[in-house]
Amino acid sequence: MWLSPVRARWLGHLYHAHALGLSLSAYARRQDVSLAELMDWERRLHEAGVPVPERHRPARFVAVEVVA
Repeated sequence: MWLSPVRARWLGHLYHAHALGLSLSAYARRQDVSLAELMDWERRLHEAGVPVPERHRPARFVAVEVVA
């Protein structure tokens, strides 16, 4: 599959975020790119049949043990 330079750029951002283990919002802040654009390109690429990496989603809940 051929990718335009623009598609390849945004796909590279998505893979870089995945490789770093960052959420898209954390990656966007770190790289100074628009989160909205990053998410839009993720959707566009997916809809075009381009394999995109899974998002890294940090755990929102942590198991705790209460000792009485």
